[in-house]
Amino acid sequence: MHPETRLPEPRPVGPRIWEIPKSFRPDMRVPARVFASEELLQQIRRDRSLEQLINVATLPGLAAPVMGMPDMHEGYGFPVGGVAATRYPDGVISPGGIGFDINCGVRLLASSLRREEVEPYVHPLLHELSRSVPTGYGRSSRDLAFSGKKLDRLLEEGVALLVRQHGIGWEADLPYIESRGTIPGARAAEVSDRAKHRGGDQLGTLGGGNHFLEIQYVETIYDRRLANAFGITEEGQITVLVHTGSRGLGHQVCTDYVRRMDAVMHQYGIRVPDRQLACAPLDSKEGRAYFAAMCAAANFAFCNRHVIAHRVRLAFEYILGKNFGDRAGDLRTVYDVAHNIAKLERYGDEVLCVHRKGATRAFGPSAEELPDRYRGFGQPVFIPGSMGTRSYVLAGRDESRELSLSSTCHGAGRAMSRAAAKKQVHGGELRRELAERGIVVQGASNQELAEEAPQAYKDVDRVVDVVHEAGIATKVARLRPIAVMKG
Repeated sequence: MHPETRLPEPRPVGPRIWEIPKSFRPDMRVPARVFASEELLQQIRRDRSLEQLINVATLPGLAAPVMGMPDMHEGYGFPVGGVAATRYPDGVISPGGIGFDINCGVRLLASSLRREEVEPYVHPLLHELSRSVPTGYGRSSRDLAFSGKKLDRLLEEGVALLVRQHGIGWEADLPYIESRGTIPGARAAEVSDRAKHRGGDQLGTLGGGNHFLEIQYVETIYDRRLANAFGITEEGQITVLVHTGSRGLGHQVCTDYVRRMDAVMHQYGIRVPDRQLACAPLDSKEGRAYFAAMCAAANFAFCNRHVIAHRVRLAFEYILGKNFGDRAGDLRTVYDVAHNIAKLERYGDEVLCVHRKGATRAFGPSAEELPDRYRGFGQPVFIPGSMGTRSYVLAGRDESRELSLSSTCHGAGRAMSRAAAKKQVHGGELRRELAERGIVVQGASNQELAEEAPQAYKDVDRVVDVVHEAGIATKVARLRPIAVMKG
């Protein structure tokens, strides 16, 4: 802990908004804000995340208060659930503010099938999905690998290359992926050979940890106007949620640039209270190189989720096509959005580099970047719960620009470490409990299951209520799982 940090009592400054003023510590450049209820704030105070947020407030070039979402918990340098915006090009960029799983994110697919139509086929469907979507740490794709110039093009051109040259997915998917699945500024040359080697054969794989693929149904619709705009038409409708990121490639990009920036910070006169906050000016050689590599890794992650979505459609067609015809594989992309990324965005007269680590972009109805179908409604936001609990569909609000730099939470947020969860939860018993509740789980060992147990996470209902009540995003629908494939 920083010698001058004694965890303060944040003061309320708005509905569900708490603030630690920059006068709290001499090296703070901006205030630190937290979106939370009193109960969630007390949970947040149990780990080092509040101290980490205060440390983030010391970075050079910050243009607004640093922010913690209600799912905030301790991370690498930056807390998970943290948002920080630096001025472009004079401020810094920090790999720890994006995280090791660059563009970890979620894609939601919506089917016209209903729960009662799919439930009898859940077991064969999960079996087919497990054959086509490898899970677990270090796993590679069985039939899809990119290397050399082919991989470089993928890193720079993103999802459009998969659709137009490889016939993977639909052209109609592209408008419903953040940045159309291709973030400009990506340069494959800034991604190390080691990173390319680690990730080149991992497209279409989930990975491990909290990554998952879930078959769900719409349990509750809160706002029918917004739900209909998103293609969520009725309660009981089947959806599929995919949660994964850039796999070994993104992890290595972060590792490479944390080391590189740690070695050169002194050259730019930068001192940070935690070496895990290693950073460099955006317009420096190191800053430009990292941003280009991060964009490339983000494009890889969009491609990864795109391949998985393609394989989900094929699995649905294979298992359900005989009974339901064309409806079986007709899963439309509602949206695909990152929650570990830095993006250049304009706020007023300034371009800011908005670091979102375990935080989701939540553009409002007037945002120009939204696809035409969502103009006037807001950007879809997906908040996965813990395994066996509900997930939410939200819509970003215009008020979020001023409130939270167009950012919201990304999930329930851990309430206990993986080690603590394994001590308190028996994976076999949890598997049986989930089965009794009508939730089939596949792909995880009992030990891995215990790490991701619902009790290891905050209450997603309360997390979502905070951002809804604060005016950041509007509740649209709640989804309940019937089958979970774990990484």
